[in-house]
Amino acid sequence: MTATKPDAPPRPAPAAADRESRWRIRLRRDRSLLFMTLPAVVLLAVFAYVPMFGLVTAFQSYDIYSGFWYSPLIGVDNFRRLLDDPIFWHALQNTLVISAVQLVLYFPVPIALALVFNEIVNARIRSFVQSVVYLPHFFSWVLVVTVFQEMLGGAGALNTMLRRHGWATWDIMTDPDAFKYLVTAQAVWKEAGWGIIVFLAALAAIDQNLYEAAAADGAGRWRRLWHITLPGMRGVIVLMLVLRLGNALTVGFEQMLIQRQAVGRDASEVLDTFAYYYGVVNNNFSYGAAAGLFKGVLSLILVLAANKLAHAFGEDGLYRR
Repeated sequence: MTATKPDAPPRPAPAAADRESRWRIRLRRDRSLLFMTLPAVVLLAVFAYVPMFGLVTAFQSYDIYSGFWYSPLIGVDNFRRLLDDPIFWHALQNTLVISAVQLVLYFPVPIALALVFNEIVNARIRSFVQSVVYLPHFFSWVLVVTVFQEMLGGAGALNTMLRRHGWATWDIMTDPDAFKYLVTAQAVWKEAGWGIIVFLAALAAIDQNLYEAAAADGAGRWRRLWHITLPGMRGVIVLMLVLRLGNALTVGFEQMLIQRQAVGRDASEVLDTFAYYYGVVNNNFSYGAAAGLFKGVLSLILVLAANKLAHAFGEDGLYRR
């Protein structure tokens, strides 16, 4: 008897084989880029996604000595306490007010700076000015608050000049009514220069032939700005606005914490400082986790609502429909 030849393994379908080969080609082509992004992915996973498992404490009466596994579950009792707490609602109100002020007074500044830098022809001057406005981004909030204290504090440059001329002084650094404008000014000085990078990239992507054609047709600088530059930046502006609204409940934990004693709790208490003081400092970790989870869910709702609004105006937002 002749031995029978074993059946050959089935060949993969042509479409699946083509798809597999394309993935191999892409992996081989982008291997170096993937290795470059690997540390960032690991950091994001370790410091952003792994800590999310700790949100289970929001539904527990968490005991630091018992840990996650042995702390008793109490359901949504922490959230009931949160919604009945007037201090929490005051912190939420402060957060929304400061975020609204920053949205109106801070968000347009990087756009305006990018438009101004785009008009600077001299490369050396442009590089120098960009370096100057980028620099405060690398300062810590302690240094930023110190600089403003030296300028606007009771013994700062402004009040020294007012005393020298016999005028009444104004210690802005300890004025609770001016605090929301003060923290907005600090954020503008520190981050506006860094924020122009995205908008400069959007300006660089605009076809320069459009400007030449508009100039040939007699369009002036303002008409070119209105009809070419701003429409070319609209998609990026909407995207950054969506991201800003999603981050509206995060108005600067360290910035508020440093200036809390100067202006008082009523002016500086925001959701982040509320979760810290009433959660970590008071050893009530479950209550702080509930406040943090409430903030996260509300931020997600803001992102989705802003993105839906962007779609209604014909923009992509964070993702296409």
